[in-house]
Amino acid sequence: MKVALLQALGCMLLSVAVSTAWGRAIGPGGPGLAWKDFLATETQLEPAVSLPFERCFRRAAAAHDLPISLLAAIARGESNFNPDAVSSANARGLMQILWPGTGRHLGFSRVRELHEPCRNVEAGARYLKELLQRYDGDLHRALAAYNYGPGRIGTDGDPIPEGARWYSAYIYRHLRYVLGDGRTGQPAGVPVTDGQMEVAVFRAPYRAESFVAVLEERVPELRLDWFRQDVGRFRVVMLFDSREEYDSGVRHLTMAGFPLAGRRR
Repeated sequence: MKVALLQALGCMLLSVAVSTAWGRAIGPGGPGLAWKDFLATETQLEPAVSLPFERCFRRAAAAHDLPISLLAAIARGESNFNPDAVSSANARGLMQILWPGTGRHLGFSRVRELHEPCRNVEAGARYLKELLQRYDGDLHRALAAYNYGPGRIGTDGDPIPEGARWYSAYIYRHLRYVLGDGRTGQPAGVPVTDGQMEVAVFRAPYRAESFVAVLEERVPELRLDWFRQDVGRFRVVMLFDSREEYDSGVRHLTMAGFPLAGRRR
């Protein structure tokens, strides 16, 4: 039944353009305008979720005059807050700093140092600040370079490659989560911690994002999210902040054709 539903949804996903998915998440102006709005109005907002290694993020944000919510969004999108994360490209730690190139550029001499949470977050913040200076405060372009490398992102207004533009929008989605968008019934100022249960894995980001949109429309009681785990691997997870929400989500997934196959994280 689960396979049948995936196949049916797969046909629907092929008709959903990437730009449409971006439009749902960040509006018709695209990621560039969304980041400008964030810098203009939201940089002082506190995270609405509990942050692993919060002390590291606060120290790095203060040291480099960056919003803590922005650093947390990058870490969530890059590693899902896993300090031991290693990608197939050899990017490492919370902020997924590439070894050896970017790591040595940022002053690391041993690869194991990249797995020290506070050092990794500080280095990622320092690198992002360096990129913001390179791109004259253009956060959209700086994030594109964080992902693609500054050698592949021009400073003179040249078009940003599609994959790098996607990455900027992907981090913006995680920013909205960090800031608490879409949550209901949570008292203001009270941070939350969500568990995760894997629902499906896709090879392309637009499939994961569109799958989430389709399933949430069909089952609005669910809270879903998706993560880039590595090249060609994008995980869709169910979010829950209590045993009651977990049990309810499992029931709804089962009724939708997804019997419990993942595990709580």
